[in-house]
Amino acid sequence: MTVFGLVDRTTGKSRLFHVDGGKEIQGIVLANLSREARLMTDEHVMYRKIGREFAEHGAVNHQRKEYARGDITTNTIEGAFSIFKRGMRGVYQHCAEKHLHRYLAEFEFRYSNRAKLGCDDGARADRILSGVVGKRLTYQQAGA
Repeated sequence: MTVFGLVDRTTGKSRLFHVDGGKEIQGIVLANLSREARLMTDEHVMYRKIGREFAEHGAVNHQRKEYARGDITTNTIEGAFSIFKRGMRGVYQHCAEKHLHRYLAEFEFRYSNRAKLGCDDGARADRILSGVVGKRLTYQQAGA
């Protein structure tokens, strides 16, 4: 299963997507980022074309052991992925592909509502509860 992620370094908010391959990534990036954004990626060739759509595109070359050049880095998204991977290996240990979007939503919420962004336990609980207002999920719906 392939996961693609975006992090806004200004707000600290993350978005995680289950993708089948690189073709979907361009659409996700174009739909979720302002064209005035500074896009920061690794050296993968698919990002060259996408990067032309934005005010600036900076890439680090991991193959050459380059992980940052000034403020151009992918460390922010890699930090978000590390939290997701730790949770999937340590807590959940298995995830069926049909439920992956649910796990991604949980970790997206965790990353975007963490203490470092000023979200304490009370605020996090309020945000969780505001997200369930008017919604009902039955076991039959969850298994679909």
